Amino acid sequence: MPITSIPIDGSLHEDAAILDFIPRAPVTPEPEGNERRRYRTIWISDVHLGTRGCNAEMLIDFLDHVDSETMYLVGDMIDGWRLKKKFYWPAAHNDVVWRLLKRAKRGTRVIYIPGNHDEIFRQFTGMDFGGIAICRKAIHETADGRRLLVLHGDEFDAITLAHRWLAHVGDFAYTALMEVNRWVNIVRRWMKRPYWSLSKHAKAKVKNAVAFISHFEEVVAHAAGARGVDGVVCGHIHTAEIRDINGVTYYNDGDWVEGCTALVEHFDGTMEILQWGEEMEARRSKPIAAAAIAA
Repeated sequence: MPITSIPIDGSLHEDAAILDFIPRAPVTPEPEGNERRRYRTIWISDVHLGTRGCNAEMLIDFLDHVDSETMYLVGDMIDGWRLKKKFYWPAAHNDVVWRLLKRAKRGTRVIYIPGNHDEIFRQFTGMDFGGIAICRKAIHETADGRRLLVLHGDEFDAITLAHRWLAHVGDFAYTALMEVNRWVNIVRRWMKRPYWSLSKHAKAKVKNAVAFISHFEEVVAHAAGARGVDGVVCGHIHTAEIRDINGVTYYNDGDWVEGCTALVEHFDGTMEILQWGEEMEARRSKPIAAAAIAA
């Protein structure tokens, strides 16, 4: 079995509704006859559906071009923090949910591990919704026999755990930056330039942010090593990475707000981060290059 769920304490509120809506037929239907790259496993997280910063269209393109035996949704798929303040749910966000449910219906094993922004779903741990299993944590066994702990990662964020009010202040500032990022990329699309993440660039330049990310990675890897696993897969900090830390392999699948990345496992157990903005740009450039050669 590729996954073992790890139950947590706490009662389930079975009388509560999981979602207040039933996904309608997609506004953007799946393309017919589309060739999909197949992977053994795919991990995505930090989509933040319900916010303007979510790159739902890019995620739809990703889901329409890849397939897998198993898919992990590693938290913050829906941003409950923002939806509580102001409801925002465009058609593209509905199309993402529809595609994920459709994937489960077609036979993909889909495991949803809620994060801090969609923590409302943690009360449904152990339940199944539309073929999607809801877990608090999981153990994934790779094709080459390695055991990976899979969790969102907010468990190791001291700000989220100890100072929830500060986390919300930070979320407000981050949302403002994402709005600027959105307008920057609207202009870049008008100029026929590829997607570029302002916030990702800013984080790479700010010394404190770099130090926080490095410390977070080390803390998560240490905790995974203490549990006797070979590696850990998480999200939460919106920074995709594959890094060996004291014999434990740390994987972060990134996000679909800033970097638009996914972590994938090939059928031989090899792991890779897909940078989907670059993938889309390469695909767009092929016809242009072919036309130039023909001319």
